[in-house]
Amino acid sequence: MTGKTIEEVAPGDHAELTRTVGQEDIEHFVDAVGDYNPVHSDPVYAASTPFKEPIAPGIFTAGLISAVIGTELPGPGAIYLSQSLKFLKPVRLGDRITAHVEILEVLRERNRIRLATVCRNQHGEDVLSGEAWVMPSKSHVVYDAKPAYPSAAGLWAFQPWALAAHALSIWGLLGLAMLTGSLARRR
Repeated sequence: MTGKTIEEVAPGDHAELTRTVGQEDIEHFVDAVGDYNPVHSDPVYAASTPFKEPIAPGIFTAGLISAVIGTELPGPGAIYLSQSLKFLKPVRLGDRITAHVEILEVLRERNRIRLATVCRNQHGEDVLSGEAWVMPSKSHVVYDAKPAYPSAAGLWAFQPWALAAHALSIWGLLGLAMLTGSLARRR
């Protein structure tokens, strides 16, 4: 991925990404931000709401816009300055959401871009709309996307080794305590 500078963008430029919303996506997001509203995770509670089933947090959907801005337009190195949002329809598990951004205005002298932002479901219905102001990087930022954090599977793969290392450190401390205790009694 290579970020675009203010000189490389123009009104009408656009980019998008599409993602299917899965149960794990919602669970990880809810855990990461602490949004334990039962409308997102409790099917019994959600059945009593107008939605009749759990829905994705609105900010999760807005995060897809952030992903387009940070990876595509203007891309790596961009700084999000502001975002207005209107939540138009609920996003449910299994929905295929396309986040789309389009440049409305370029302020070259201030290094600012105004974007129209929208997310649509698989039926072509807008589920979220708004506008964002973004500051692109002043130089090209080339970024090879690699996960910054190990996956859960990766963590589980190292779990036995972590436990073994922890056990060895405890045994070492116990041995040291026994050794220092016997030395103290000899004096």
